[in-house]
Amino acid sequence: MRGTDPNIIERPYDGCGRCLLGVRRLSRMKAATTSPERQRGDVLTAAAAVDGHIIGWADDWEVSGATDPMTRPKLGPWLRDEKGPYDGLVAAAVDRLGRNVVDCLNTGYKMRDEGKLLVTYGHDGPWNLDDQTDENRFTMEAWGAQMELRAIQRRNRHATVKTRAAGRPKGKPSYGFRYVRVAMGGKIDHVELHPHASTVIRLVARRILADPERVTPSSEAARLTRAGELSPADHLAVMYGKPTRGRPWQPTSLKDILLSEAALGYLMHQGKPVIDQEGNPVRLCEGLWDRATHEALKRALAPRKTPWVGRRTNRDYMLTEVALCGQCHNRLYTQTSSNAPPRYVCTVRNKGWVSAKDCRPAPLIRAHILDARVEEWFLQTFGDGMIFETVYDPGNGVPERMAEIRANRERLRADREAGLYDAPDDAAWFRERYAAMGQELAALEVEPQRSPGMVRRPTGETVADRWEKAPDVQARKEILLDFGVRVTLFPTNAAVRWVAGVIHGPERDPAGIS
Repeated sequence: MRGTDPNIIERPYDGCGRCLLGVRRLSRMKAATTSPERQRGDVLTAAAAVDGHIIGWADDWEVSGATDPMTRPKLGPWLRDEKGPYDGLVAAAVDRLGRNVVDCLNTGYKMRDEGKLLVTYGHDGPWNLDDQTDENRFTMEAWGAQMELRAIQRRNRHATVKTRAAGRPKGKPSYGFRYVRVAMGGKIDHVELHPHASTVIRLVARRILADPERVTPSSEAARLTRAGELSPADHLAVMYGKPTRGRPWQPTSLKDILLSEAALGYLMHQGKPVIDQEGNPVRLCEGLWDRATHEALKRALAPRKTPWVGRRTNRDYMLTEVALCGQCHNRLYTQTSSNAPPRYVCTVRNKGWVSAKDCRPAPLIRAHILDARVEEWFLQTFGDGMIFETVYDPGNGVPERMAEIRANRERLRADREAGLYDAPDDAAWFRERYAAMGQELAALEVEPQRSPGMVRRPTGETVADRWEKAPDVQARKEILLDFGVRVTLFPTNAAVRWVAGVIHGPERDPAGIS
């Protein structure tokens, strides 16, 4: 620690006027890096040189130097005065504050204007930005950090262009894929499907295609979070040996994964497939699904108006959305209190709903009692039945290839309309490739086709098997909803206390058993 005693240098805020915040930053954290320890030693030495002590650390790991210090995850709250009092900042170098001249000067002037210290290792004493010499030196060091950042960005851009031109991936793999390297830390040898993540996302796609009205990215994100599946960010962290943060699945990111053409195994750039010299997308490996399934997912996830069915819950209640009031026929809600167990009750009359103005008395029952009775009835009625599942059949591949060629032609046509092939040589190449695609499309049109669609097939398990394997109450609720089960609850003075049945109608086939 450069001769410093950390027990003396690090202690809580005491109002001495030299209570400093240690600032550390690193763009890329690797297992072999020693930069955090070196920065720590430099910060402690710099703090000791001005008779200060460290009250805390703002450690921004995996944060680019181009990030504004005010928005950094750890340093930002201190600069916004959200973390408590401190008397200044101390860093290993000016470039640890940032790699942008404006950001560094803004941080420096903020410290000056608030009467706080700004200290960096290698500078004699705190920076005095009211002194012309100190101000010029601070600006020059910030300028040097910015020039270094620009050089890094330029090298990365050139490397990306070169790698993309060679048909190789660069950056992070899409969810469901992984990079394979022959040597640890070496170049990417090839891309392949991740054995677990590809299974997870394929199941999501099958569930959405089987019932797009009820199975949505929101419900699937909630299901995956409940099941303990790592979110894409945490999954990527585990792949690269980094700690997870317990982040939940987000519906928007799940939808982006499902709709991205990266799922087809294509090399992507700025959200679009990279095109080779033949006019076709560069394929890195087999896709998570084919073009026909991709188009089916686009149709299933297209924005549409859906009827409001009430607030959905992910809490552990099996019969919300399943149980109805026998008086007013509105859905039952749950009530909880500190001195009584959860219960199902009709509360809509208290909310002033016109449809429930005559709902007297409102039915009420303890949740665990009704749950147990419905479970017993359901398993007695359907438990021995064989489960069938509805899955998406992509066909024999001819429609898939035709759809892919049409997409490629449309992409070429859009580029031509944008003026990308106006030069004589480019125009000749465009006509040649466009004609070749047309000929291949015409040849495929005369081949026998098996169109994609939904098919039913046995799963080999009974309803009771699936019920027992259900990981949580929400999964069992999904089983009840899949079978169209509805439970009607009546008040105690009614002849019948509760009735369970199955919805029948053209829009739902409840016979998921045989």
